[in-house]
Amino acid sequence: MKKVFATIMVLAALSFGSVALMAQEAEGQAPAAQEEQVVEDAAPAVEVAEVAEAGGVVALHKTLKTKFIEGGAGFMAATLLCLVFGLALCIERIIYLSLSKTNTKALLANIEAALKKGGIEEALEVCRNTRGPVASIFYQGLSRYDEGIEVVEKTVASYGGVQLGLLEKNLSWITLFIAIAPSLGFLGTIIGMIAAFDKIQQVGDISATVVAGGIKVALLTTLLGLIIAIVLQIFYNYILSVIEGLVNEMEDSSISLLDLVVEFDAAQKKK
Repeated sequence: MKKVFATIMVLAALSFGSVALMAQEAEGQAPAAQEEQVVEDAAPAVEVAEVAEAGGVVALHKTLKTKFIEGGAGFMAATLLCLVFGLALCIERIIYLSLSKTNTKALLANIEAALKKGGIEEALEVCRNTRGPVASIFYQGLSRYDEGIEVVEKTVASYGGVQLGLLEKNLSWITLFIAIAPSLGFLGTIIGMIAAFDKIQQVGDISATVVAGGIKVALLTTLLGLIIAIVLQIFYNYILSVIEGLVNEMEDSSISLLDLVVEFDAAQKKK
C-alpha cells in the first residue's frame, strides 16, 4: 500500500519535471556553450541517476513520511488502521476458506464404499476423519439416519445454513472498514478545507499559496481513504466468490449424499 502511494507521488513529480523541461527547451534560451557542457556531463549524469536509483527506497520512505505528516497524523493514522484491521480479517477469511475446501467427489466415493462395507457407522467414521464444512454436514445428516430419510434431509439443509454462517463470519466487519476508510478521508478533507478558509480569513486576502497548501493537505486523507477502500473491496469480492463456490459445492454434494442414503436404505429394506 505504501509503495503504491509513493509510486503515485513519484510519477506526479516526474511528470511535473518533464513538463518543465519541455517548456525550457521550447523557449530556446539555453546557449550553445551550455549544450556542449551538457553533452560532456552526460556520463556523470548517468552515474548520479544510478546512485539516485539505489537510494530510491530511502527517498520512498521519506516521501511517505512527509505526506503522512502533511495529511494530518490523526486522520491518516485512523484511516491506516482501517487497512490494518481490514486486511487482517481478509487474510483470516482466506485462510479459513482455503482450509474449508474439500474434494467432494472423493468424499462421496469413500462414503459410498463405507456404506457398502460397514454401513452408517463406517460412513460416519469417514466424515469424522475429513476436514471441511461438507464433511460436517454429511456427518450431521448421517447421524440422524435412524430417524428416517426425511429427518436426514432436513438436518442436512439446516446444518448447511449453520456452515454458511460460519463461512460468512466477520464479512460485516470488512464491509464496515470499506465504508469507514473513505468516510474518514472525506472528513479529514472537510476539516482541512475549513482550516484553509480560516487561514484566508486571518490573512484577509485570498493567497494562492495558502489555498493550494490547505487543499493539498486536505486531499491527502481522501486519497489514502479511497486507496484503502479499493484494496479491501478487491479482497472482499474475492472472498465472496470463494464462498459462493463452496456453497454451490455443498448444495450439490448434499443432493448426492441423499441419493446414496436412499439407495442404502432401499438395500437395507430388501434384506
